[in-house]
Amino acid sequence: MNSKKSKSNKLTRFWKLLGPGLVTGASDDDPSGIATYSQAGAAFGLSTLWTAILAFPLMAAIQKMCAKIGLVTKQGLTGTLKKHYPKPILYVMLVFSFPAIVLNIGADIAGMGAVGNLLFPSIDATYFSVVFTVILLALIIYLPYQKIAAILKYLCIVMIVYFIVPFLYKQDFKEILKATFIPTIRFDKEFIAILVGILGTTISPYLFFWQASVEVEEMKSRKKQLMVNKKIINDMKQDVDFGMSFSGLVMFFIILTTGTVLFKAGVHQIDTVEQAAMALKPLAGNMAYLLFAIGVIGTGLIAIPVLCGSVSYIFAETFGWEQGLDKKFHEAKAFYMIIAISLVLGLSLNYIGISPIKALIYTAVLYGLTAPVLIAIILHISNNKTIMGEFVNSKTTNILGFAALIIMTAAAGALIYLTII
Repeated sequence: MNSKKSKSNKLTRFWKLLGPGLVTGASDDDPSGIATYSQAGAAFGLSTLWTAILAFPLMAAIQKMCAKIGLVTKQGLTGTLKKHYPKPILYVMLVFSFPAIVLNIGADIAGMGAVGNLLFPSIDATYFSVVFTVILLALIIYLPYQKIAAILKYLCIVMIVYFIVPFLYKQDFKEILKATFIPTIRFDKEFIAILVGILGTTISPYLFFWQASVEVEEMKSRKKQLMVNKKIINDMKQDVDFGMSFSGLVMFFIILTTGTVLFKAGVHQIDTVEQAAMALKPLAGNMAYLLFAIGVIGTGLIAIPVLCGSVSYIFAETFGWEQGLDKKFHEAKAFYMIIAISLVLGLSLNYIGISPIKALIYTAVLYGLTAPVLIAIILHISNNKTIMGEFVNSKTTNILGFAALIIMTAAAGALIYLTII
């Protein structure tokens, strides 16, 4: 009895420990990410499963650096950039980040609307998009940060559906193990493009800004001591590691689902998440279809607040506005107005002729161009003793950080090359 109670207490403590890292990881698997992973599986079977193993340590290393910057400096990544770097660098990041994040928001809203229409065909997708946008805006403006954080945290449970879907279909476990641990690389345009897309959607600049800023919010909301210590840093690392591993597993199982069900059935072109859900229905049954569709809506509800929150933190810290999800609307009007504007602009993409898939391509290009520069700056900040004191990077973190920098730089080069030829 005591053993069961002890295990229960440990699980409760661990659940309380989880926060920004878990939400950030879950938001990384947004509807636009799901579309990318679905296309990877449909087009190339299990050939890209190994990318989940590669992406996890790189994602975790960068996000832990960003979280530590927030905890140590008591300000977001933009505020640290503003204080310690030339202003042109800050403004370049703003110019590139804002349109990329808005396009990402638009693609996610469109994906959620389309999947809502699949579940309730009598209601047009655009109505669902508008309803989801209004609900999200109302929740973000009227709920305090603690409530928003709790809702986002519990919504992450929805993503467990992706761990179930592949097993509703007969699997060859020997083939899965081989694809997971023995990388397959094809040197053709289509395969390189999907690798770049996977990297772009897993190591995304908006997550860097969100992670640093939301760690500051978390410290305020929990009324933790102002002085950062090793316990706080270790708790953060556990949170981020769990969140990024959760994200990597979701990515793995989506590629596994579409790579076995759709690829083997001859369905090789998936441009949107609703196509992936529809294609699963006749091949793997109603349960797989419904779980996949519900998962898309759940991930969108997690990711969109993170996306619009990120862009609002960027603007607020750049121009010195009052900021924070813990503030009421009248206390931080400009901060919440940016959230509202980014949501409305994202929704408007449904009406001005930019398709979600084109929005994803443009987003990937902009993320691919900005990510290497931001990673380089994050590495510089994280190794600067004047800023970070005793909490500078370890050798292992630097190795992983520089690996991410090299890989993302190569991805940016590939993106440019594929765009101009």
